[in-house]
Amino acid sequence: MELQVVQGHQTAAGYVEILQRASLMTEGPRLCGNDWVFQQDNAAVHNARLTKEFFQENNITLLDHPACSPDLNPIENIWGWMAREVYKNGHQFQTVDALREAIFNTWSNVPTSLLETLASSMPKRLFEVINKNGGATHY
Repeated sequence: MELQVVQGHQTAAGYVEILQRASLMTEGPRLCGNDWVFQQDNAAVHNARLTKEFFQENNITLLDHPACSPDLNPIENIWGWMAREVYKNGHQFQTVDALREAIFNTWSNVPTSLLETLASSMPKRLFEVINKNGGATHY
């Protein structure tokens, strides 16, 4: 899906707008099948009444998981990979536009194999978090 840029402070209304712009209701089933589950962390805008209503009105199932649990969110691994790629060899940027371009280029080149590996790790991640009673895992 297309990378979305947040300008300024994120609000629940802005978050819902991003989800709509990303065509979540059509892209989720297209990419993952009809039994797909959406994952987000427990940021305030994710738990806002407006956001919850959006998911309920659109029949979008959310993954229920412990607060502050990056172990269950593979996007954290992608952000780490992207940061290493963007700043590879100590690369620095002279302008915000140059940095933005590098980020978007890197996003469009995330290897499919990385996405597949992270997606296939989800059952193990869930199992380990359950075994650790919500505590930290090696992920």
